[in-house]
Amino acid sequence: MTQLQRANAGEVTPQIEQVAAIEYRTPEEIRLHVAEGKIVIPANIHHKNLKPMGIGRLLRTKINANIGNSALSSCPMQELEKLNNAVKYGADTVMDLSTGENIIQIRQKIIENSPVPVGTVPIYEALARAGGSQGLSESLILQVIREQAEQGVDYMTVHSGILLKHIDFAKKRLLRIVSRGGSILARWMRQNQQENPFYTAFDEILKICLEHDVTLSLGDGMRPGCLADASDAAQFAELETLGELVRRCRKAGVQAMVEGPGHIPFDQIEMNMRREREVCDDAPFYILGPVVTDCAPGYDHITSAIGA
Repeated sequence: MTQLQRANAGEVTPQIEQVAAIEYRTPEEIRLHVAEGKIVIPANIHHKNLKPMGIGRLLRTKINANIGNSALSSCPMQELEKLNNAVKYGADTVMDLSTGENIIQIRQKIIENSPVPVGTVPIYEALARAGGSQGLSESLILQVIREQAEQGVDYMTVHSGILLKHIDFAKKRLLRIVSRGGSILARWMRQNQQENPFYTAFDEILKICLEHDVTLSLGDGMRPGCLADASDAAQFAELETLGELVRRCRKAGVQAMVEGPGHIPFDQIEMNMRREREVCDDAPFYILGPVVTDCAPGYDHITSAIGA
């Protein structure tokens, strides 16, 4: 059973107790919020040395650190050094965004050595295996998700909310689609004139997550890449789909959080937060910043801190 299912059954799990102690809350407070889907505890049953932590209402804001190799560098020891430094300086979670060689082996090393939850974006590995977007298929995507879940990945970003009908909204944008996962899937959908496989296979994805207690981070493939594109039809059309997917996750017993927008003017942050809480039934919001200015490329860590 997942943390969500056990919380709904009235059980205070050891993970809930640990989160309560860290956050100076009562175990029952945490259990109730986990049961309602307002707190997630990413804790894959195969991640043995994990120190549980929670994300969501009542809790302090969490910080994620992105690590991972690329075509330019593919050394497992470098990634472990990044992991250790991230944890040392206070990262609450890490994401392995590897796109180079030895993806599986590097991820295994990271999971084995990480005391914090480890996240991934499965479309990256699926794309590498397929040799390009044209080779992507629903079966390959499910295979990658299953293998990552079996390895011990605690949460996965799946871009299931971007649909074929949403793509035309992006044509009016200054920067169109800037999410890597979103752009890969948009290209695949336009090439094949088929619906997003992460959406059509969502029930199968839920079955895998249910078996291993993987938390889903519902990715925002239509997030704005500049202030001029913020809070537009593309962003909010996808958000409506994400709200639907949150409810499907909860019904299936799978924990879910929602990835939030990137570039947002400072005066639109509150509106975006309120809208997400309403549309997605108060699911935890995993904000990519927000980035509040376009004039500081290379300094997203600073502009994101301002938005946060």
